[in-house]
Amino acid sequence: MASQNIKELKEKVEKLYDDEESDFRRKFDAAIRGLTPPTVYPDSDVYKDWRGATGKTLAEFFVEWYDWDWKQPISDGLRYIRKFSWISYENAAGLAFVTSESGREVLADFTQLQGRQMDSTDSEKLVQKWIDELGPKRMADFKKGDWSTLNKFFIRELKPGKRPIDYPDDPSVVTAPTDCIVNMIVDNLAPDTPLPIKAAVTMSVSRLLDGSKYAEKFIGGTAVSCILMPDTYHRYHAPVGGRVVEARDDIGGVYYGIRDFPDLLNKGNVGYGYDYSLFEDFRRGYAIIKTPYVDHNGDPDGEGFVALVPVGLNSIGSVRFLDPFRRITEESTPVEVKKGDEIGYFQYGGSLNILLFEEKRFPALQLLLGQRIGVLQEVAHTERYIERYVRPLPGRVTPTS
Repeated sequence: MASQNIKELKEKVEKLYDDEESDFRRKFDAAIRGLTPPTVYPDSDVYKDWRGATGKTLAEFFVEWYDWDWKQPISDGLRYIRKFSWISYENAAGLAFVTSESGREVLADFTQLQGRQMDSTDSEKLVQKWIDELGPKRMADFKKGDWSTLNKFFIRELKPGKRPIDYPDDPSVVTAPTDCIVNMIVDNLAPDTPLPIKAAVTMSVSRLLDGSKYAEKFIGGTAVSCILMPDTYHRYHAPVGGRVVEARDDIGGVYYGIRDFPDLLNKGNVGYGYDYSLFEDFRRGYAIIKTPYVDHNGDPDGEGFVALVPVGLNSIGSVRFLDPFRRITEESTPVEVKKGDEIGYFQYGGSLNILLFEEKRFPALQLLLGQRIGVLQEVAHTERYIERYVRPLPGRVTPTS
């Protein structure tokens, strides 16, 4: 049964742990025994030493996390995610605890509590802090809306014309689904068994698409990650035009379990060289778009498929599709979509979009003269959202004796 408040959750965690025969206690204790803490910077405010922790330790941490001082910078929310992640950092037993059975259920319960917290009118006090930290230049991109809760502000909408779609009538041009950091992650997708590609990057397209019959279309193809940062636009759009022939937004249930969070952040180049296989179990959805192909002369060259896979990571990270795309099956009528049309949005939490392309159809990221390739960003912003959580941490850890 879902907890109605943080007090109930605290009592639930303590009760589960007090049962010496419970799966929860067994796996949590195994996670604590498997810890490999860093050997340097132990006083960093993003490191928590979980050695010797019990169910009471975990319960009290959840309370502290839920009640974190909202007078602090908004980036402090990530600090608690980071502290919690040390349970699973380079720790197979820690991953088992947060991703299976009772551990996953408790984390889902806590995540839902956070979601209701960010949906409450009490969270409105955070909205002005976000506005102040984003600054007038970035806020000028968004139209004013009902921002009576943090989640309503988190999914704020862009002003018309602020993100014009490149070549809207050219089906060969793929556009970014949202404001994101882009990396090529796999260039030879495997069907069922994760295939190592360059520095242990792996992905099983069948698992990612939850057994969809369309998974076979992307075998041997390419995957591209589009990672959203906490302070960016959190609605996602169609990268190509065509017809959505299949869609779901209800897959998976894991929110935590990134075993090497510092490597994902990668000192600003987020997601580069990362192993994305773990995201096959995270909360996610997908939309399969049947799109026209053209040759180099612009003449018709048949049809193919592009998949958009939004993934919710950490904290609330909810995946929400707009009504026309929530559930499209073989029995449904395909839904027409134009390049740049909104598909859905993420509420508060970490998130990314993964784009899947068929074999030999997306060989590289390509830009034309004058198109944006990045931002010369102020150091303070970069440190707040990236380096603050990476720079104090060692690249590798040494197991305790």
